[in-house]
Amino acid sequence: MWSAAVVSRFGDALRTTALPLLAVQLTDDPLVIASVTACSYVPWLLFGLLGGAVADRVDQRRAMWAVDTVRGLLVAAFALAVALGHASIPLLLALAFLLTTLQTLFDNASTALLPSLVDREALGGANARLMTGQQLAGGLLAGPVVPLLLGAGAFLPFAADAATYLLAAALVASLRIRPPEREPRPTGSTLRAEIGEGLRALWHDRVLRSVCLGTLLCNIGMGALIATLVLHVTRWLDAGDAEFAAAMTVYAVGSLAGGFLAQRIARRTGRARALLLGGAVQTASLLLMGTVRHLGALLVGMLLLGVMNMVWNVNQVTLMQRRSPESMVGRISAAFRTASTSGAPLGALLGGAVAGAYGLNAPALLAALLFAAAVVSLIPAGNADVPVGAPREGPASAHVTH
Repeated sequence: MWSAAVVSRFGDALRTTALPLLAVQLTDDPLVIASVTACSYVPWLLFGLLGGAVADRVDQRRAMWAVDTVRGLLVAAFALAVALGHASIPLLLALAFLLTTLQTLFDNASTALLPSLVDREALGGANARLMTGQQLAGGLLAGPVVPLLLGAGAFLPFAADAATYLLAAALVASLRIRPPEREPRPTGSTLRAEIGEGLRALWHDRVLRSVCLGTLLCNIGMGALIATLVLHVTRWLDAGDAEFAAAMTVYAVGSLAGGFLAQRIARRTGRARALLLGGAVQTASLLLMGTVRHLGALLVGMLLLGVMNMVWNVNQVTLMQRRSPESMVGRISAAFRTASTSGAPLGALLGGAVAGAYGLNAPALLAALLFAAAVVSLIPAGNADVPVGAPREGPASAHVTH
């Protein structure tokens, strides 16, 4: 599963880098180009909850390899269209929308499947290895490959992405595991009713509810920062493209370091308190970036953001898996992801607005304010922490108290 995740993320990074570059060749309308990125968020808002409910009903391993096979064929067909000179903006929009729609099922099934592969106590380490491998493949290795592929042919990044999807599908299909036992669904149970169960389970668990709110606030802040970061670097700091690339590279390196530190920090503090620490450090990093007009401050801030973002992600996902009944991991994950993912596009809009109204460093300060609010929202979770080595919870109740 680790190999499938890393291979697939490598291909995704090739595609997501090449897609806007292809869009720029087809149109110079900023709104149209931005809509290609928007299509990567909209399906989560439309189908995220449905994907989680379906993931809890089906064999998650089969769902994952089937989805990756379909995605591989879709991207292969798109690569062929590009090679034949038939690429168009509507085709780009359709590809982005369909791939993310399928991702809503794949990601929720993947989150629900992991507890079937490793012991409950090993989930933190497994999540850290998965996310670190994905960051290495997508954040560092794929970037230098894209210009080489594009130089040989505009279709090649997409052809490579299709190949990685099909390879990942084969790797997931090769897993030999027993599907988790599920209690029979009540007669007449509907997807709508099961989605409602997942939403209620998330709401009634005060720890997960606090973490979800904190993640939403952080995503709004990161959306504001990332959407305007190029302006922060090139205009407010009066730096160049190389410095912008350096900032993104430093963030990726920090994320790798965070993958190695996430489990160690959780062992010392507990998972919820690791989130509190991560949010506090990221708040300080954003304040540094927004107040000190120096490239060094930006690089230090981006490094710390990368480290603590990975610490946050690893412990947030593990906390959700451990507090969710096995029969409801997909639905609770879907409710969590749908709520928190909605913050990114909202943050991008806010970032542009505050940058225009208050200055190009204002999005970093807005992000700091939102991260500080996230830390406050996590205080109830930190007071009811979940030990890293907590015993395995049974699937009987959607509301687990520790």
